[in-house]
Amino acid sequence: MTETILSEWTDPSVLPAADAAALLADASWTRMVTIGDSVAEGVREPVPGYRDLSWTDRVEEALRAATPGFTALNLGRRGLVAAEVAAGQLRPALEFGPDLAFVVAGGNDMLRPHFDEDEVRRELASMVSAFRAAGADVVTIGLLDITAAGLSPSSSPHPPPIKGRAPLGAARYHEVMSARTRRLAALTAEVAAEHGACHVDNPRGHPVAADPGIYSGDQLHLNARGHAFAAANTVRALAAHLASA
Repeated sequence: MTETILSEWTDPSVLPAADAAALLADASWTRMVTIGDSVAEGVREPVPGYRDLSWTDRVEEALRAATPGFTALNLGRRGLVAAEVAAGQLRPALEFGPDLAFVVAGGNDMLRPHFDEDEVRRELASMVSAFRAAGADVVTIGLLDITAAGLSPSSSPHPPPIKGRAPLGAARYHEVMSARTRRLAALTAEVAAEHGACHVDNPRGHPVAADPGIYSGDQLHLNARGHAFAAANTVRALAAHLASA
């Protein structure tokens, strides 16, 4: 039996560029801004057979195909907690005059010894509400639970060097980090619902979410394949948001 080698063009978890553009063909957004941490910035490693694009690059690509004159600004920077994102990125993001804003924060707060859920909620709410008050549609993101990676065999031809699981630190932290990831996703979705924003859920139970082959060697950030998967989820969520508007 010949083994199928996954690539940009054979991976069922990847949404082809033409299909992504078709899903967003009715979009009228012309100015997209992204604020947040390393997830927003698009930190990743390349994977043979996949275009080296972040999830935001792919969303921008689809919207640019749909809307003449579309432009985008990504202010995301790795290592920031939610309060730092709000303090350093919100003002220039608003000055850009976006009609579509992605707010991605809380992941680094979650990694701290004490996860202050109330503070993260306040900061997310302040950012989302500011964009909504300025007339922009807002999108929030639920992070993948990396502790689920390795629970099913990798379908990647180039999986990272991980045995069994893709742990975040020692195995004894898996339970608490999984619980924190779920809680962060839930409170982010709650903030989005409260302010009429679109929330992108990245479910723990998705087969690709349990594949260690979507992660970079740091066992924390997505690689290029993982970003393609995340982009597909985001584009579909945006298309559903448009259809319900």
